[in-house]
Formats: sequence, C-alpha cells, structure tokens
Amino acid sequence: MSTANRGVNIGPPRFKIAVHSVVWLAKSGSILSSSMIASQVNSHATFMRRVMQALAAEGIVESKGGRDGGYILRKSADQITLGDIYAAVASGAGEQEFDVDCGEAGEQLDVELEKILYEAEQQTIDYLRKYTIACVMDRVDFFVN
Repeated sequence: MSTANRGVNIGPPRFKIAVHSVVWLAKSGSILSSSMIASQVNSHATFMRRVMQALAAEGIVESKGGRDGGYILRKSADQITLGDIYAAVASGAGEQEFDVDCGEAGEQLDVELEKILYEAEQQTIDYLRKYTIACVMDRVDFFVN
C-alpha cells in the first residue's frame, strides 16, 4: 500500500493545517489575515486563529493587529522546521482527554505509557527538525494563478 494514499495522521490534528499555513505565509511573503489563510487551507478562521496563536507563542509567526493586520513569518522558510511546527501545535492542542479509573495498576501503567509516548514524541520532533519549510516547498509544485 502506498503511503501517499493512506492519509497518515501522526501527531496533533492541527499539525497539517499549521504546516499548510506556514507554507502559504512563506509563499505570500506578506501579512495574511486568518480568514485568508483559512480559505487557502480549507479551514475555519476561528480555528486558524487558535493554530496561529500556538505558532506565534513559539516565535514562528508574528501577529499584526489593526485593519490590515494578520500574520507574518518571523523567520525565513529555511529556518523553520517541521519539528518546530509540531512542537508548537502539540503543546497547545487542547484535545479532550478522558479519565478512566483503572485502579493502582492502571495508574502505574499510565505513568509508564506517558513516559514511552513522551519519548516517541521527542523522537518524532527530532526527526521532523531535519525538514525545513523551504525543503517542503521545494518538493511541491505550486500552480500560481
């Protein structure tokens, strides 16, 4: 089975949207509003603002207020890695979690599982840091209208 057709979903759901957003900001080279970015990545402007806030908190984008405000990259595309974006949106994902009471053994299992998952996530981020936004953009054919 080809991985290109599988729709692989690793990491927080916001990751792909965040990468697309950063690519569009890099392509534009200018300030884009959350609604403009949302229309480019087929998302909702309110959701985009949450994603962009997470990216701004990590210094990837900068928010400009006012009538002509929006978001702009704080770094060039060759200085932003996929790992940077992953780490930004993973820390503020805000996904709903469910607590299940599995007793003392369950608590111990949860602690160990969290350690393993943390290590896996750190390895994922390290791997993603090998790829910059510029590298990803070079691998994609953009058709400019």
